[in-house]
Amino acid sequence: MATLTTQFKHVSYLWDDAKAASLAGDELALLIYRSNLLGADLRLTNYGGGNTSCKAMAKDPLTGEETEVMWVKGSGGDLGTLRASGLAALYIDRLRSLKNIYRGIHHEDEMVELFNHCIFDLQSKAPSIDTPLHGFLPFKHIDHLHPDAAIAIAAAKDGKNITQELFNGTIGWVEWQKPGFDLGLQLRQCLDENPGIRGIMLGSHGLFTWGDTAYESYINTLEVIERCAAFIEEKTAQQKAIFGGQKIQSQEKSLRLKQAAGLAPVLRGFCSSKTCMIGHFTDDDKVLQYINSNDLDRLAPLGTSCPDHFLRTKISPLVLKLKADADLSDIAALKKDLEPAFKSYREKYAEYYNTCKHPNSPAIRDANPVVILYPGVGMFTFAKDKQTARVAAEFYINAINVMRGAEAISSYTSLPRQEAFNIEYWLLEEAKLQRMPKPKALTGRIALVTGSAGGIGKAIAKKFADEGACVIVNDNDADRLSAAREEFQQQYGKDTSTSVVLDVTKHEDIQEAFYKAAISFGGVDIVVNCAGLSISKPIEEHTEKDWDLLYDVLVKGQFFVTQAGVNIMRKQEMGGDVLNIVSKNALVSGPNNAGYGSAKAAQMHLNRLNAAELGKDHIRVNVVNPDAVISDSKIWAGGWAEGRAKAYGVKVEELPAFYAKRTLLNETILPEDIANACFAFVGGLLGKSTGNVLNVDGGVATAFVR
Repeated sequence: MATLTTQFKHVSYLWDDAKAASLAGDELALLIYRSNLLGADLRLTNYGGGNTSCKAMAKDPLTGEETEVMWVKGSGGDLGTLRASGLAALYIDRLRSLKNIYRGIHHEDEMVELFNHCIFDLQSKAPSIDTPLHGFLPFKHIDHLHPDAAIAIAAAKDGKNITQELFNGTIGWVEWQKPGFDLGLQLRQCLDENPGIRGIMLGSHGLFTWGDTAYESYINTLEVIERCAAFIEEKTAQQKAIFGGQKIQSQEKSLRLKQAAGLAPVLRGFCSSKTCMIGHFTDDDKVLQYINSNDLDRLAPLGTSCPDHFLRTKISPLVLKLKADADLSDIAALKKDLEPAFKSYREKYAEYYNTCKHPNSPAIRDANPVVILYPGVGMFTFAKDKQTARVAAEFYINAINVMRGAEAISSYTSLPRQEAFNIEYWLLEEAKLQRMPKPKALTGRIALVTGSAGGIGKAIAKKFADEGACVIVNDNDADRLSAAREEFQQQYGKDTSTSVVLDVTKHEDIQEAFYKAAISFGGVDIVVNCAGLSISKPIEEHTEKDWDLLYDVLVKGQFFVTQAGVNIMRKQEMGGDVLNIVSKNALVSGPNNAGYGSAKAAQMHLNRLNAAELGKDHIRVNVVNPDAVISDSKIWAGGWAEGRAKAYGVKVEELPAFYAKRTLLNETILPEDIANACFAFVGGLLGKSTGNVLNVDGGVATAFVR
């Protein structure tokens, strides 16, 4: 197949001849290389979407003879990050021989288990439902993608005619059908009836393209998608108004974000009526163009077309009937206004389920919306974790692109509700969901730990992240925070944490931190007051400045951070946890410690007061009391270590051993020990405990609470 051009406007040409040359002769390596390039351009396919394959000769481990093998992206993989371990490898002759025992479309799901009898590499990934779509086509290299530009044509009312005219018959057409064995047979039939075509458009679904080499398949894919995109761009430019023109104007950017942050916890509460959800917000220009348009009310209820889209977004979104500049200060009134919309959405989803279900359908899933559109402001998505919520937003933006393109060239059509249901509640899809790992203890929870760029705070934030939580990393030291931000990004990826400078003595910093929690994740469930400092001086040396600083950070900071966190928790109505990292010094009298010790005692009693007040909101308030946690702590970097060493008559370097020896267990206390204690409170086993104190000090008898 001749290469027409390597210059593209609507897709990215990323092929590196030198890199490809270094892989020459290794078809498997070239498949992975091509897949990664295709997955790197979100205009071609989304995270987890699409699949690629190659067929090549390999030595049969049983006979030692050469046999044809197909390597294809396995179930649940992602093209952009695909590795050899994510591929399924099958004997082609065995796969194709399954036609001999195929009992028809009503029995095609049983064919999936038979794929296992075709496995060539026993270590390979489980084959996906799209395996026969690649296997029944004869080409060495095949790409199946879900590009917006192609789906816009595939989802247009007269998409078949447009495809025929646009490509002069060189792209075939197969009407919508659920992916599976029978669709693979239809692809082969389309090819047999149209020899010489360079690809096939799947109605309402996506695109198949191919080539004799990895490069030919890659360039063919780009050329077909480029032509689709250029055609749509031309037709869009001829429109008088996209989506029927703008019905309303957006709020200014800063006002949109402020409005979104104020509303997100309320929406999260509604969406978490069954399962604790994490939120994502975007005010992407494409989103705003759609949600502010005259056609929103017509198009949104239709739902999406491509199976990859609605599996992640549900069939249709919830559109809020809320003014872009609505007053969000009266939470009770706001919830009263929103509650009927959520009730109606859940009822309609239940009706959809009950109307379309089959005798063997899985039980109805969470009926809450995934996608919530707020005209004039932006789009919220809610899911079990941040990555899933973010990907849902990306897929709905794809759906918007498809609607815009289809409306420009014809008119948009969505899948019939029954077809959508058959995908959403497909038994094979349910089996995939059941195979997913059990959620971690803090999955769906959001934690703000003050002072989390180092020491105890960072250990707590990491423990929570390890257990599935999203965390807001913060510190009053910008340089220290920057290093921690990078560390969290490298260790947990971009979806687990966000960061913000937070000095707990500054009201505006506190507001900004919780704004960041709301806009990034939808709210907050766990507040850990860990930020602190220590000043050790005898009475005669203690200054008013010392005293004010201790009480401003430890007591006032704890109170106002808690106050801001509780404000969000009450919006959510999901309960929550406040943990206060206090100290053994709240209970033990010692020399040279009047300011610090009394501030710690105030922190502990404030904990009791807050626990008594917040119980009605199901917000638990508890204390963890560390002692002598020296590792990675800024407290020990200043004069505190010298002060304590002087008070106890030992050298600074002898302090760790001194502190360990005075404990009943003779143990050194580490930040991770405090983190484990915090997790004990929030991990689910102590959900009925509040107002408690947990000492983690190795056993200091004078600090026993009772």
